[in-house]
Amino acid sequence: YTCIKNLILHKRNIKKTFLFFLTPTPTQTNPSGEEERETWGKKIDFLLSVIGFAVDLANVWRFPYLCYKNGGGAFLVPYLFFMVIAGMPLFYMELALGQYNREGAAGVWKICPIFKGVGFTVILISLYVGFYYNVIISWAMFYLFSSFTGELPWVHCNNTWNSPNCSDWADNGSVSDIYKATPAQERAVLHIQDSNGIDDLGRPRWQLTSCLAVVIVLLYFSLWKGVKTSGKVVWITATMPYVVLTVLLLRGVTLPGAIDGIKAYLSVDFLRLCDVWIEAATQICFSLGVGFGVLIAFSSYNKFSNNCYRDAIITSSINSLTSFFSGFVVFSFLGYMSQKHNVALDKVARDGAGLVFVIYPEAIATLPGSSIWAVIFFIMLLTLGIDSAMGGMESVITGLIDEFKFLHKHRELFTLFIVVATFLISLFCVTNGGMYVFTLLDHFAAGTSILFGVLIEAIGIAWFYGVDRFSDDIEEMIGHRPGRYWRLCWKFVSPCFLLFMVVVSFATFNPPNYGSYMFPAWANMLGWCLAMSSMTMVPLYAIYKLCTLPGKFCDRLAYAITPETEHHLVDNGEVRQFTLHHWLVV
Repeated sequence: YTCIKNLILHKRNIKKTFLFFLTPTPTQTNPSGEEERETWGKKIDFLLSVIGFAVDLANVWRFPYLCYKNGGGAFLVPYLFFMVIAGMPLFYMELALGQYNREGAAGVWKICPIFKGVGFTVILISLYVGFYYNVIISWAMFYLFSSFTGELPWVHCNNTWNSPNCSDWADNGSVSDIYKATPAQERAVLHIQDSNGIDDLGRPRWQLTSCLAVVIVLLYFSLWKGVKTSGKVVWITATMPYVVLTVLLLRGVTLPGAIDGIKAYLSVDFLRLCDVWIEAATQICFSLGVGFGVLIAFSSYNKFSNNCYRDAIITSSINSLTSFFSGFVVFSFLGYMSQKHNVALDKVARDGAGLVFVIYPEAIATLPGSSIWAVIFFIMLLTLGIDSAMGGMESVITGLIDEFKFLHKHRELFTLFIVVATFLISLFCVTNGGMYVFTLLDHFAAGTSILFGVLIEAIGIAWFYGVDRFSDDIEEMIGHRPGRYWRLCWKFVSPCFLLFMVVVSFATFNPPNYGSYMFPAWANMLGWCLAMSSMTMVPLYAIYKLCTLPGKFCDRLAYAITPETEHHLVDNGEVRQFTLHHWLVV
């Protein structure tokens, strides 16, 4: 009896001990005593966050127009080609980089310290984009609030804010006529007609400032607790656009002229193939969101053994399919507008803000129950924008918190500081002349600089850290090495593609303009200073690193290009980057 009793007690103690180890404590620590990095609550939280960031407003307002303008279905040939040789490999590279090193955009460069400057480059770019991207969301919110009315305010020219130039579609043969404007064009919420240019901004408009403040509050409470909160928010913001796009498509295809619009969208003109490669390459670079540090930040919260290869294929494919699908929605309504007003489709079709804040609202305003359709549409724009803005802010917050460890304990306060600073700068974009500031930021903040950042990132990983070593890291995580195709893309194809895009970007640069307004020289200089401020972080940090390391130049260089975990090998004179095998192996 005593033996049986002791055995039962022993089993109970084992069970208690087992449960103790299974139950997570509020703060997990690793053997070195450091606090473990938090992870996503569920795998789907991560996937939705990545999809929500990559699928943004540009999927709706840029891709369909590019496809239509550049040969319809023929545009898909170069688009898919660049997606396979550059888009997916770079997407996969960033997810793997963040997941293995479990740090933000700057911290991951412990694998090659001399390139840490590129981490600060992408963090700055994400911050700059936040200055004007949040303004787009505030426009959508303003339109949303304006839609809660019996008659949409952009259906006629009888409003107090209309100017003598206001004209409906029947009188205004072309929406691009600089002397006349439709009610929806004059609904441009910044009241740019009250400004003479970028040197005449005026005060922030209280309506837009209020909407911007609401956006900032939403962003803060989505980000303040890290992935614990943002991973839940994306369940709404990442899925809602697909529901709304489907509803709008079902309504759009029933409109007269919709089929003609869709046919124009899909019409194949292979004669245009020689002219569309640059457009397709540019779209790939910006549509996937590579180079903003967001993919690195998001994947750094994954479990170490997560299959990042599968995630890269799934999320990048969904992004491209969403762009293609949204084209049916857009062009069903454009075909309807073309037939309704008896104008050519190319007079209606446009990209950018003009599509979602002028053409689409005008089309919706002509439908029965227009207010309901307007509310649905602008809710979609809000959700498309919010999760992308969340991704950009998370890149900044995670990147800086991981680099400056003392900020870990003050994440909520630091997040508040970042969003408030973003709000204050964004106020310049909600003045009467705010559209000029917006255009300048949009032109310079993330153009050539983002291509340059991804190029240096690819060179640092594939050549200096080494494709073979990077492949070993991936094998350690997911159990198998990347195939030769991926390794060849990382080492040769993608860097050459990016170098080509950087050269083309500089060679084909055109100064920004807004309609017929040309920016003064000082504004262009300011824009270039903004772009260069992020790009110069790469050489500045490299110089700083080489100057602060001890020893002779060769020793400093060896330490600077060797992973921090291998510095003990440098002490023994073993520097694999100084061997020919390192540079030739794939």
